[in-house]
Amino acid sequence: MRNRRFPASEAHRLDLPARRIWLPPADVLGAMAVQSGQTIADVGAGTGYFSLPLADTVGLQGKIYAVDAQNEMLTLLRQKLDEAAIPNVELIHAEAGNTTLPRCSCDLFFAANVWHEFEDRGSVLKEAARVLKAGGQVAILDWRTDAPSEPGPPLDHRLDSSTAAYALRSQGFQNITVAHVGLYSWLVQGEIKP
Repeated sequence: MRNRRFPASEAHRLDLPARRIWLPPADVLGAMAVQSGQTIADVGAGTGYFSLPLADTVGLQGKIYAVDAQNEMLTLLRQKLDEAAIPNVELIHAEAGNTTLPRCSCDLFFAANVWHEFEDRGSVLKEAARVLKAGGQVAILDWRTDAPSEPGPPLDHRLDSSTAAYALRSQGFQNITVAHVGLYSWLVQGEIKP
């Protein structure tokens, strides 16, 4: 399989102003019903496009684990956190299938625009089940297959939302929902059994 990981050398594209138009973070956080005080794993956090608004929404009573496999991305995110003096985000250098997060520590396991990059999606969902509290949610946001190839990954890298929904069901997640968010994305959510 070809390497589908977003290159750190292109990190500047993650913060382009146009992205806020076609994928407004507030719309995504609203669709996930993020609440004050939650603990959230932002897996594939990149430069913090979602980590920063998540940190603001959960407040000082909450916590964000910004997980990324690329140190370069975490370095860029650390600079943003330091500049804005954001204290409730912890950076974790790890792969999505082995986050090193404590068992039953998160209310939400969020993977944005990285589902198509994972080679072993089953291990990612097993990790989500491990780190989620009873009744916790997994949320997968990725690129629609019927949307233009720009600004996202090539069409042949994208997966349909039904594939993610099926994967969640097969790993024992329940109450699966599928929605379109922004101009080019789908959001699939599921709940771990209580």
